[in-house]
Amino acid sequence: MSTGPQDGARGRASDMMVWFDFGGVLSPPLGELFRAFEKKTGISPEQLRLAMEDVGHALGLPPLAPIESGAMPEAEWTALLSKALRQRWPGLDQSRAHWDAFGRQWFEEVDVNAPVAEAVRRLGEAGFRVGVLSNNVREWEPYWRAIIAPAGELDFVVDSCLHGIRKPEPAIFALAQRTAAAGATDCVLVDDLVENCAAAEAAGWTAVHFRDTEQALRELSAVTGVRLCRLP
Repeated sequence: MSTGPQDGARGRASDMMVWFDFGGVLSPPLGELFRAFEKKTGISPEQLRLAMEDVGHALGLPPLAPIESGAMPEAEWTALLSKALRQRWPGLDQSRAHWDAFGRQWFEEVDVNAPVAEAVRRLGEAGFRVGVLSNNVREWEPYWRAIIAPAGELDFVVDSCLHGIRKPEPAIFALAQRTAAAGATDCVLVDDLVENCAAAEAAGWTAVHFRDTEQALRELSAVTGVRLCRLP
């Protein structure tokens, strides 16, 4: 989705457009989400990751590309995921997995990364444009939108599944620029995946590779000139 507030909704002090990833940046780390899913279902992170890889490999795509590009509905993808788990581990108990509501179960009891949400608010209040540039899934939007609500008003959201393109494809960075009417040198991406940061830099953007919250906010503070962490 490419959305934003009405023109003039708040004053601008900078042409800089700061894009935040959702998964692993505004959300807890992905490893933490996989471990939480294991507690809910009994399916281990390794089992789930391998099944995702198997589904993608069978389609000739990266693991999550079928749903992040919007090419496949969640229900079809989760049916393939369940089948891949049965093929690798025939005796695996899948009874606690809600394959008909995967996104709801995956995001259940997941909270926003509060310091990052605060950084988004601070940048907005300082006159910077802020947005989310995410590889995401159409059916999951109600859940992740609710999670990031504490980040406050966003100027733009670009969601891969609504456009058929995803990070690290160059086209999604061009789309984000058009959406924000921003030049490449005005755009900053905060993302937890090296390949996405590299693609952003190749497009002329500045990238902050999110490895942990403290490190990322320190680097983003240096890029924006806005103090975004309480650390000395």
